[in-house]
Amino acid sequence: MTTGAALAFPGEFPFEWLYVGSIIEVSLYVSLTAVAISTLVSVPIALLVGFRNFRGKHLLSSIITTGMGFPSVVVGLVVLFTVSNDGPLGPLELVYTPEAMILSQIVLAVPVITGVSLAAVSSVEQQVRDAAFAMGATRVDVALVTIKEARYGLATAVLAGFGRAISEVGGVLMVGGNIATADGESVTRTLTTAIQLEARQGRFETAMVLGAILVALVLLVNAVVVRLGSGEGGYR
Repeated sequence: MTTGAALAFPGEFPFEWLYVGSIIEVSLYVSLTAVAISTLVSVPIALLVGFRNFRGKHLLSSIITTGMGFPSVVVGLVVLFTVSNDGPLGPLELVYTPEAMILSQIVLAVPVITGVSLAAVSSVEQQVRDAAFAMGATRVDVALVTIKEARYGLATAVLAGFGRAISEVGGVLMVGGNIATADGESVTRTLTTAIQLEARQGRFETAMVLGAILVALVLLVNAVVVRLGSGEGGYR
């Protein structure tokens, strides 16, 4: 466990690629893992809410909509309590670890991906699903057909979730601690928390470089997801 002296805002680091590279690595690991898990959770929920009528459906839809606007600091506070020594996940010792940051970003990303995915699957025409059923398709087959038809909207949902996750500051700062080692290697420091730290300490050149890298990563991930979502390298 990193010592308390390394928490939050440790000593000054020069602009070095070891420092920047480790921050990029931590940021991508945390955000991509969180978005991948969130997508696996969100798409089935969107399919369930979109196609099935059940008691509490409207309540669940309202929770999803409300969750899309959850303040990140509130989410961070809840997750911090959950993983603290007195919390239900205390024995796992997740405080100030990338895993706690992933958990925080999952809570933020799931409602966003679910909400956008729900809009996407709901936009698939009923005739498409009826035709699949008429041809003897199972519910799983119909779900796969719907996902294929809604892939552009699902790609947008993943992008929205990734943007929400990687741009998050308050929650990851609370549960991750913005930790770096004495030689400047990131432990739980992300691009957003590093930008905040560098700007507060007057190292604007480093902050600007980190900001440019953050924008470039978002654009790169957007391009990859859009290409995968289109299936043909572009939108129809």
